[in-house]
Amino acid sequence: MTDSCPPSNPKGPKTYDRYDAVSYTPFPRNIPLARRHVARLAMDWGHPHAAGDAALLASELCTNALLHGCLRDRLFRVETSLTGTTLRVAVTDPRGERLPYSRLSTTDDQFGRGLLIVRTLADRWSVEKLTVGKTVWVELDVQGAEYA
Repeated sequence: MTDSCPPSNPKGPKTYDRYDAVSYTPFPRNIPLARRHVARLAMDWGHPHAAGDAALLASELCTNALLHGCLRDRLFRVETSLTGTTLRVAVTDPRGERLPYSRLSTTDDQFGRGLLIVRTLADRWSVEKLTVGKTVWVELDVQGAEYA
């Protein structure tokens, strides 16, 4: 497992077997909506075994975007894609100057474990700075689709 890797094909257009993008308003009620949507996509795309991890990762990235990256009246976007044997979840928010970082947390802390969860579950993750904002993405390695 690695903590980061460069985007898959920086020189050419991105090609996906499956792709979905949804923008959400920066309100806590949208985190479970995004989590369920990502889980449903993983199942619909033939990877039900990855749905739980993908949903938890989406939830963590969305929560971080909401707490640290969103601005009032600016949406955050959740992109889910499947390429070959990789399921990718990416969350984009408007605050590129606020990059994620790991911090130590004690047993009494209410916050501070999100990136630990991301590093534990994801096969790869990284942050891409944008002209405006940033995208934090995670990838899960998945086997061939399990279509019924």
